[in-house]
Amino acid sequence: MGFFFPMVWYRHDDLKEMLDSNKDSLKLEAMKRIVAMIARGKNASDLFPAVVKNVACKNIEVKKLVYVYLVRYAEEQQDLALLSISTFQRGLKDPNQLIRASALRVLSSIRVPIIVPIMMLAIKEAASDMSPYVRKTAAHAIPKLYSLDSDQKDQLIEVIEKLLADKTTLVAGSVVMAFEEVCPERIDLIHKNYRKLCNLLIDVEEWGQVVIINMLTRYARTQFLSPNQNESLLEESAEKAFYGSEDEDAKDAKAEAASLAKRKPYVMDPDHRLLLRNTKPLLQSRNAAVVMAVAQLYFHLAPKAEVGVIAKALVRLLRSHSEVQYVVLQNVATMSIKRRGMFEPYLKSFYIRSTDPTQIKILKLEVLTNLANETNISTILREFQTYIRSMDKDFVAATIQAIGRCATNIGKVRDTCLNGLVQLLSNRDELVVAESVVVIKKLLQMQPAQHSEIIKHMAKLTDNIQVPMARASILWLIGEYCEHVPKIAPDVLRKMAKSFTNEEDIVKLQVINLAAKLYLTNSKQSKLLTQYVLNLAKYDQNYDIRDRARFIRQLIVPTEKSGALNKYAKKLFLAQKPAPILESSFKDRDHFQLGSLSHLLNTKAVGYQELPDWPDEAPDPSVRNVEVPEWTKCTSREKRKEKVEKPFYSDSEGESGPTESADSEPESVSEESGSSSSSSSSSSGSEEEDEDEEEGSGDLSEEEEEEEGAKKAKKKKAPQGRKGHAETSSEEASASESSSSGSDYGSETEAKQRKAVRAGASRSPIPPWHPPHRSLGPSQLLSPAFGAVRTYELLHRMAGEGLSVEYCFSRRPFPGDPHMVAVQIQISNNTDAEVKSLRVSEPKPLSGMRIQEFPEIERLAPGDTVSVVMGIDFCDSTQAANFQLCTHTRHFYVSIQPPVGELMAPVFMSENEFKKEQGKLMGMSEITEKVTLPEKCRSDHAIVQQVTSAANVGRVPCGADNEYRFAAKTVTSGSLVLITLERREGAAAQLIVNSEKMVIGTMLVKDIVQALAQ
Repeated sequence: MGFFFPMVWYRHDDLKEMLDSNKDSLKLEAMKRIVAMIARGKNASDLFPAVVKNVACKNIEVKKLVYVYLVRYAEEQQDLALLSISTFQRGLKDPNQLIRASALRVLSSIRVPIIVPIMMLAIKEAASDMSPYVRKTAAHAIPKLYSLDSDQKDQLIEVIEKLLADKTTLVAGSVVMAFEEVCPERIDLIHKNYRKLCNLLIDVEEWGQVVIINMLTRYARTQFLSPNQNESLLEESAEKAFYGSEDEDAKDAKAEAASLAKRKPYVMDPDHRLLLRNTKPLLQSRNAAVVMAVAQLYFHLAPKAEVGVIAKALVRLLRSHSEVQYVVLQNVATMSIKRRGMFEPYLKSFYIRSTDPTQIKILKLEVLTNLANETNISTILREFQTYIRSMDKDFVAATIQAIGRCATNIGKVRDTCLNGLVQLLSNRDELVVAESVVVIKKLLQMQPAQHSEIIKHMAKLTDNIQVPMARASILWLIGEYCEHVPKIAPDVLRKMAKSFTNEEDIVKLQVINLAAKLYLTNSKQSKLLTQYVLNLAKYDQNYDIRDRARFIRQLIVPTEKSGALNKYAKKLFLAQKPAPILESSFKDRDHFQLGSLSHLLNTKAVGYQELPDWPDEAPDPSVRNVEVPEWTKCTSREKRKEKVEKPFYSDSEGESGPTESADSEPESVSEESGSSSSSSSSSSGSEEEDEDEEEGSGDLSEEEEEEEGAKKAKKKKAPQGRKGHAETSSEEASASESSSSGSDYGSETEAKQRKAVRAGASRSPIPPWHPPHRSLGPSQLLSPAFGAVRTYELLHRMAGEGLSVEYCFSRRPFPGDPHMVAVQIQISNNTDAEVKSLRVSEPKPLSGMRIQEFPEIERLAPGDTVSVVMGIDFCDSTQAANFQLCTHTRHFYVSIQPPVGELMAPVFMSENEFKKEQGKLMGMSEITEKVTLPEKCRSDHAIVQQVTSAANVGRVPCGADNEYRFAAKTVTSGSLVLITLERREGAAAQLIVNSEKMVIGTMLVKDIVQALAQ
């Protein structure tokens, strides 16, 4: 072993001899070996004097390796490095760009305040260098110099300003990083370079892309208005209408019109749109950090209707390494709280694999719980059932907590979850039982009176469960609801008094509480036991327990010394406690910028910059205008090429290159719509538009996979649009014939509709109703008239700036597709101006949902009303269908949410068929509810009317006088829904709903009970 060290010294002597040699080949070999040593983590600092002499070597290969070595050791060997500073300065003027950059890198690595002026001079010279690589190195040196001497800030800002104007992609990322380190508050430096940075972004290296995107996110939050302010305006107007309705009634129509005119409609800044459009392609980047940066940008800056594009990219990252998965899932968990619908189509991507690490499993559970709703809860609960059998105990505990959260958030499955958790109490694993007890305790606090049996069952577990938290939870439950279990509670106290001295502190405290509560409610049986427990606690080793015992004795046992508090003992101990709210741990994390270290740790990290709030008024956009020299302007051919390529960036650019929400000029709308998919819905027959449509469809074939569904729906409308004016008159005639023969609409509505059609003769006519040929029985008989159907408000005239829209479910089959629900929409123009180009745009339905838009209404005269029909496939779900209602100047975000009764169509069947099908839908598919019928709802006619008003069902013949039967099928899947209402003595009745769709059945029971109670 002693021979080892001399060998090392001999080898280093050999390297020193090679470095002192006159032959460049030996020097090069020595430097290669030294750099290899550094790469393997070995210390080569003792060679610094021998290496630094070769800085002046004329061989470029040797010089490069010498600078690599010096960058590594210049900070450690500062004194020796200072001796060679003149050589480094000469290197700054070397003809080779790599040597100039390396010399600057070594110079900035010598952290000695005395050479600050030399470093500043070198950085200024390098910032004007012809080579972009040297300018990039200058940008890297700026934060190093700033950390060494912050007094140089003003001079460094001048250099940063100069480098920000650089047009090369190599420099962009580095100078933005220097800007973030030195002067992030100087937003004015970015104004002139904003558009250039947006356009260069796609070609910058990945590290630079991340830095620029994060900086532009903060910049956009200070310079643009919130794209979602329409929704907040709508909420404000709704509140005002509710609270100040009397004042509003007093106002005249002119004042209202004036207020509508004053309100500025939201117009997305063209620069805001430029940023969103240029970052979207980066969602396909191979680098996870870039995808995450774009995702956070869209989440913080994009309109709600557009944020969904990031979901697919983030789900793709879940196939990466577990470290990447961990960061992505943290961010998805935060996003899924506010934007649940975004990730619902990818629910299965968050299912847990047995090979996932525990942390990944717990995060996926968090996401699944956030995504749970009435539609998918049965699927998620089945998934949770398999997770409970896992060998990973931490994961099982988290799953049980997730079940508890689902039960809290979705009241309709609370009983199902509670029953499942009670079954887990018989599990052999003590940890599973303990966690179940803790969760059941929280759930029981919501409805204690209904669950006394469960409390009794849990009281029996005190003999077996040893986990302190679980024992404490059981004792708290028994003490809190001792009135519901008056016989069991004293016995539990007796058992706990026996083992009091051996219990954990948390259990002892709950035993004392139980004793106090029983003393106040049942002092006959528990007086002596309470005194015994308090005496034991009086001499306990833990001072908390001793103090609690003394305090409770004085409070509940009346003596001469007792104070005034003794009177209020019952109020103190037996006061009603609010049920705990089981919330996600990610609920308040969105105040940190997504993708940041602070968000990951849920605490503010060093150097973190807060995400600014949106401004109330948009700052002046002209600060970003840059005068373009004449010779740099692009030719008309390049412009045409850019126009054709637009659809690649965004499927929503059709309405607006510069703005997405509202374009003030109708000409620009029609011009841009020609180059996108929306041109397929125009009804012009000119050749130029046909060519534009073909171009658009060609581009659409190269679109991303996620946008194909929406495009196919739009392409189907193209043939209708090309028919032009020729068929308008014949279709109008057929529409008027069918409306006079088969339509149940009121005469006033028809008159308005015809008037609107005449006003806009060139638009596509409203599709007529044809009597459907279906085997579903008496569905036509139950279809009520438009006036009898309940109408809902889609767009208030205040929010719609004079345009009001109402809708109803007409209960007629939709002509185009039997799996769609027909929605009758009535549009009224309450303004003094003509409304043009009314249409549905950018439907963003959830996974599986489909929307069939109504044909475009080209013009609607002032005071006119028009009725149109659109079809929506809700997928047997009460989730809202979101879309935009557009005019020639405005876009309104609206949503239609169906009552559960409108998701079905009536079915005719005999009594025997009804009983046969009902027999197949027993057990979990049957929901029973007791009903008390009010006096006005006890006649046959009233009962049938109320049930059919709540749900679109058909009456089934029944032999018994006291029974009413109804049947229907869900529109999408055709699942049977059977309803039985059996009258008992007096006002009592029993409602039974049989359906394999448990959630639909539960919701339907609630709606029918409400209808019968009216």
